[in-house]
Amino acid sequence: MAYTNHYQLADDVIAHLNTIVPTITNPFLVSRYAGFVTVVSVTVYELAIKEIFIDFGEKKHKVLGEFTRGYFDRINGRIRINTIRNDYIPRFGEKYVKRFNKKIKKAEEQGLRNLRISISANYGNIITWRNDFAHEGVVPATVTYGEVAQAYEYGKEVIKCLAETMRY
Repeated sequence: MAYTNHYQLADDVIAHLNTIVPTITNPFLVSRYAGFVTVVSVTVYELAIKEIFIDFGEKKHKVLGEFTRGYFDRINGRIRINTIRNDYIPRFGEKYVKRFNKKIKKAEEQGLRNLRISISANYGNIITWRNDFAHEGVVPATVTYGEVAQAYEYGKEVIKCLAETMRY
């Protein structure tokens, strides 16, 4: 299965909520929906990341595929960029770390130049907001539902960089 297929879950939820949230006048309820979007976003990011590494391992060698499947079965939301860069990718070789860094840098520069956004910051924010919501029941008061939904979209670029990196 393609890693992008995992996005459908979050994409469908966000598309549905985009029709409902603008009609809601209760800010508390809107913040709950924003929190829910952070949870579903990080879930699909995690599934996509697992898929990328497992596919890579299986295509390299059957034994590596089995190891990769077992190893990534336990990442449990540990998907920050630094974790991917410093813990996961180095297990496959330094050339992949260099490739990932190059791709992230290029995507970051394009995001800043073309959209005036940081893909890395948006990706990191979604994870932070998810942790705050899942563990404390709060979404930062300064974040809107729309910003959460948009950060999810921008964060997909980090996963794309990883997918492009983990090609043999």
